[in-house]
Amino acid sequence: MRIRAVLSGTLLAGAACMPPRLAPLTGVPVPAERLPRATLAPGHRKLVFNWELDDREMSGRGEGAARIATPDTARLDFVLAGGYGSGAAVLFGDVLQMPPNVTGGDLIRRLMPPPPLLWAALGRSALPNLPDTVIRVEGTTLRADVGRPVAWRLTFRGDTLVRAERVDGGRVAEWVERSDSTHIRYRNEGSRRSLRLTITRSEEVPGFDASIWRFDR
Repeated sequence: MRIRAVLSGTLLAGAACMPPRLAPLTGVPVPAERLPRATLAPGHRKLVFNWELDDREMSGRGEGAARIATPDTARLDFVLAGGYGSGAAVLFGDVLQMPPNVTGGDLIRRLMPPPPLLWAALGRSALPNLPDTVIRVEGTTLRADVGRPVAWRLTFRGDTLVRAERVDGGRVAEWVERSDSTHIRYRNEGSRRSLRLTITRSEEVPGFDASIWRFDR
């Protein structure tokens, strides 16, 4: 009986750690052509934000900035509170680049979602090409399951992307949610890693020096 109780407790603990199952789509079916494009606003923009990271191995907080150039280029810089570390990454389309062998490399790898979710955090839909898209609408909310089997779920409020979920084996592996224009949250369910961004300033700028997109100088 004691062995059975231990095994039962172990199984329950393992089940509790599993990523949640993807809920079935609800609402009225609509054609796949109704999927909003969710592109970046034209021009160049700089976002300044506060960030907070929490996972099983480390936590931290600090400040950061995102410099965004339409249609598909962005640089993100993070600084630990107190100036004890920093990191940066550049996103070119679906390719994420980070400077090699620098202080803060482990931090920036923990902070960065995969490119499609990183773009979703900035309001852009940039999924890989996959067959089949199923869309349902409830009021002003549109949800789309992409892939067969489902690999991604996107949620729009009107034409605005508010949530993107990466699905693996019918479970939500990780997701990004934009509850409003200033609050963004990323969550990796498997590692139980969570990143919160609070945007404190957003401004249009004339452009950026080309050197910010490179780490080799």
